[in-house]
Amino acid sequence: MIKPSNKLNNLATSVFSELAAKKNEKLRQGQDMIDLSIGSPDSPPPAFVKEHLAQSVLRDDQYGYAINSTDTFNEAVCHYYKQRFDVEVATDEVLQLIGSQDGLAHIALAYLDKGDVIIAPDPGYPIYSACAHIAGAELYQVPVNESNNFKPSLDEIPADIKKRAKIMIFNYPGNPTSALADQTYFEEIVEFGLTHNILVIHDFAYCELIFDNQKPLSLLAVQDAKKTAIEFNSLSKSFNMAGARIGYVIGDPTLLQPLATIKSHLDYGVFHPIQSAAAAALTSDYQFLDEHRKTYEKRRNIFVKELHTQGWSVRTPQGGMFVWAKTPQQYTSLDFSLEAIEKGVIVTPGHAFGSEGEGYVRIALVQEEQRLQEAAKRLALLL
Repeated sequence: MIKPSNKLNNLATSVFSELAAKKNEKLRQGQDMIDLSIGSPDSPPPAFVKEHLAQSVLRDDQYGYAINSTDTFNEAVCHYYKQRFDVEVATDEVLQLIGSQDGLAHIALAYLDKGDVIIAPDPGYPIYSACAHIAGAELYQVPVNESNNFKPSLDEIPADIKKRAKIMIFNYPGNPTSALADQTYFEEIVEFGLTHNILVIHDFAYCELIFDNQKPLSLLAVQDAKKTAIEFNSLSKSFNMAGARIGYVIGDPTLLQPLATIKSHLDYGVFHPIQSAAAAALTSDYQFLDEHRKTYEKRRNIFVKELHTQGWSVRTPQGGMFVWAKTPQQYTSLDFSLEAIEKGVIVTPGHAFGSEGEGYVRIALVQEEQRLQEAAKRLALLL
């Protein structure tokens, strides 16, 4: 047998694949399953986006290699950031991605060598730690939990780590925690990056799902942020275009160039009709985004209320599409998730996002309200 790379030793099989296998087994047995495991939107993009895409794919001139993003797409990103976050972005400060995970997976390859350090949250979206292992770099994780209000103290990071770190990744609204950060904390993060010469990466994928009349805050709105930070974003969650695989990262061109160089050897860009449809979404009147947010906020309210009624006192998320719920004491994260499958509900065990996630499960708000209420009742049988 030909031995694979040692890099795979730290890349466990995705827990999502394992859960999907168990779900399919139950479905074959005829059991009704409510899947709340993956943060994949259950609704389609707005009609005008689908129509734009449908018209574009009929054009014969749309099937060549894309290579780079179109000027129209880059200009649309600039327009969107100005309108939604009051951040000025130039077209050369935009790098298109095949979904934001594409860039997050490859950023470590672009910046890190053996002995370099990447600082990532624990719990955090799995690619944050996986990219370090792929690059052969060292991972240092900062705890993100209720005791630090999901905003870890940067002062507690050891001096040696600060010296060797090249990248620090975080995201607000958080995945899986659904917590928000404020202007003051963002200013601390920017100052940290400037002081220690670290590339700060903000994953802003849930920027349009922020509740209770709070306004979304881009890291690049902070003064001098572009000197040390870049921000990843996507149309997956905001416009329900997850399967289309289109996203982008914005920042100073010199900070984006290493990633652009890596990508130039890996892919040929996003299908032109998808780029065109994405540009239409980003330059729309944004009525869809407001309705979209209201949908998820209503789902959150109904689901959390039902859980509280059933006796499970979970924290109400501030944004995103997840409830980060502490499991009853008698369960580990995995035990609870496996028992939930027996009740017909699929949730993600918290340990899949890091050791600090043990004792929690992540529950995605990706079903209609009645199904969420039913899921809450089924989960309550485990209390």
